[in-house]
Amino acid sequence: MTHDMRHEKPVICDMPGLFAEYARRSVRRIIGLMSGTSADGVHAALVELSGAGVETSAKVPAFSHEHYDEDFRSWIFQLFDPHCPLTQVCEMNFALGEVFAGAALKLAEQHGGIESIDLIASHGQTVCHMPNRRSPSNPVGSTLQIGEPAVIAERTGITTIGDFRVADVAAGGQGAPLSAFADFVLFHHGERGRAIQNIGGIGNVTFLPAGCAIHEVMAFDTGPGNMLIDAAANALSAGKMNCDLDGKLAAKGKVNEELLAWLMEHEFIELSPPKTAGREEFGATFAEEFLARAGGLGLSVEDTMATATAFTAESIADAYRRFLFPGGKVDEVILGGGGAYNPTLRDWIQQRLPGISVYAHEDFGIPGHAKEALAFAILGNETMLGRSGALVSVTGAGRAAVLGKIIPGWRKKVSGS
Repeated sequence: MTHDMRHEKPVICDMPGLFAEYARRSVRRIIGLMSGTSADGVHAALVELSGAGVETSAKVPAFSHEHYDEDFRSWIFQLFDPHCPLTQVCEMNFALGEVFAGAALKLAEQHGGIESIDLIASHGQTVCHMPNRRSPSNPVGSTLQIGEPAVIAERTGITTIGDFRVADVAAGGQGAPLSAFADFVLFHHGERGRAIQNIGGIGNVTFLPAGCAIHEVMAFDTGPGNMLIDAAANALSAGKMNCDLDGKLAAKGKVNEELLAWLMEHEFIELSPPKTAGREEFGATFAEEFLARAGGLGLSVEDTMATATAFTAESIADAYRRFLFPGGKVDEVILGGGGAYNPTLRDWIQQRLPGISVYAHEDFGIPGHAKEALAFAILGNETMLGRSGALVSVTGAGRAAVLGKIIPGWRKKVSGS
């Protein structure tokens, strides 16, 4: 049911009261929302959170993954085409806002009701990320996430923060990885060096040297995660497969070393951090060239999938050798994202990192499918308290900006009115 305010007296939002009421709460119930580069659906996490900064404490009582249907997912993928009409981007911004709002409402109603929620923090869906494409008229690059937060706030009535990346990019940063702050809160350890490796569409790592301070954190994108693997599986199956489930095809194949060497020559691999990647580097155009080369070499489906999977594993290990090992010992790798559930990929990463223990987020009591949504709940909490969740040592920004755009909700519960 849509909230009808046509016959109510206009209310001016008491923003100082909104922030003060939020800050007074000892425990805040936040829903984090995320749709990653793979664009397979909305991840929602209900987070119970207290404190702020490095003293933040968070637990996840519930989470969900609302899959997009195939038609809707194909419409999202059309947005990645540079020739996609602006009207379609505009329409999908609001359509995705409705989907995100629906996911938040469904999760909340199953766990205490929407009135019990203090904040929604939505990453949205990245459709274009170009922080390094700069010009005299645009000196800091650009990034675009859709899934209109104003729609989420209107449908749920809950204060919503969205569009987290743009403030960091405006300050000269990469706008990513933004999970580094949450990784420090959740995983830093006094005696063990940890690499928190996400394998979504793109791979990214947060390195937490043993006993490090938050300004000593290193994080960057390592290269493709599942993006090339998924694109190859889809093309080679004539659209019947969206992924190589459990890495079964790759496990049956043999890695072509010539093609892998060509993949590892990608200019992004040698680029020093801070660095971020997206479909602009490893999307459809790159996948088409990879498949053309695989076809030219006469590779079977299995060998092609094995080589694509090996590229993800090798690019991760190569990034560690180049950029992490010189900065400290890596005792543990903690895998998250969809790729963490691909046993072939996980085994190949382990083989390339001898002597290092490889774990999943679940081994630390954190649902892997909820991790990124959890990270944005933590970032949203920082924003509502007037704090920055950006680490300039990670993003390269000129200053630590407060992240996100705040849309006040209309429910009295949150504002305290």
